[in-house]
Amino acid sequence: MKLDSKIVHIGVCTDEKTGAISTPVYQSATFRHPALGESTGFDYTRSQNPTRKVLEEGIATLENGAVGLAFASGMAAITAILMLYKTGDHLVVVEDCYGGTYRVIDKIFSNFGLTVSFVDGSNIEEVAQSITPATKAILVETPTNPLMKIVDIRAIVKLVKGNNIHIIVDNTFLTPYFQRPLDLGADVVIHSGSKYLAGHNDLVCGLVVARDADLGASIRYIQNSTGGILGPNDSWLLIRSMKTLALRMEKHNENSQTIAQWLTRHPKVVKVYYPGLADHQGKDIHDSQSSGYGGMLSFVVDHPERVKQVLRKVQMIRFAESLGGVESLITLPAVQTHADVPIEVRERLGISDCLLRLSIGIEDANDIINDLEQALAD
Repeated sequence: MKLDSKIVHIGVCTDEKTGAISTPVYQSATFRHPALGESTGFDYTRSQNPTRKVLEEGIATLENGAVGLAFASGMAAITAILMLYKTGDHLVVVEDCYGGTYRVIDKIFSNFGLTVSFVDGSNIEEVAQSITPATKAILVETPTNPLMKIVDIRAIVKLVKGNNIHIIVDNTFLTPYFQRPLDLGADVVIHSGSKYLAGHNDLVCGLVVARDADLGASIRYIQNSTGGILGPNDSWLLIRSMKTLALRMEKHNENSQTIAQWLTRHPKVVKVYYPGLADHQGKDIHDSQSSGYGGMLSFVVDHPERVKQVLRKVQMIRFAESLGGVESLITLPAVQTHADVPIEVRERLGISDCLLRLSIGIEDANDIINDLEQALAD
């Protein structure tokens, strides 16, 4: 089946006894053993649940991986991945990553002796220079959040080939519909499933896919041991939500290209960060590893007071954190999603008080533009 069909058919007719088209919600904490030493494959929902299993197999199929795992949040997923490493290990991480990723590495895992180099992931030379004999993983986003920098996944894979260094890609912005990092040689893919996969701003979840079965088994052991699993009801809701992923991503993509072009012509807008623009740095790399641009963009306005004005005046667009839902959302990364990044780092990166991040929904593009136009007007 083509990817669009695979997406639609996640969880279809998994209950052979009844023939139910939709996967049931197995709302059970524990499962009966047929006899001593025998199991149905399900013992306790923390270890595995039939509804979650369908979801995990589905995301593994979409990412062309060996093992999929569903977590209670994107941060639970990232935390489980970081638990693969031990005291003295070194990580290389893109410097303009999601603020929650920065925080958990810098404030939590540093207490356990993990060291990290935050680098410009779009600069392969800088990535290469940051690698040490203790480096065990390189964690990237592409496009990055919120500056939309493009990381060359193939180049990083080639850089570390044979060095037993994991390549971990946060694929939240593009989803497997537009980008499949495992096909490019990455070892692990992470999703904040709360975003585009769930797609309706009503669910918090995280997903991980490992290319290798042994690595997937190691992550599953951590998941079972630490317990950050996604419950059966939320697993069912994510399965249901993902069935419209192809349709939603196409509309996000179409709208974002229209709105990005409009923003570049607005006199109050200084800069637009969007990989679909012809002059976006790394666009050629993006086009070589992705089939679309997604629905995320960031833009810089002419004055901090303009930011306050826009956030106060938007009407259809909602001033709220998160992204990837059918409704358009706008945020100020410097004081919301990236508040835990030190101010000197934010300023150096360009995550300023004039930078707004826009998650473009699936509304009519002209309605989104009209709302932005009135919000930017004096």
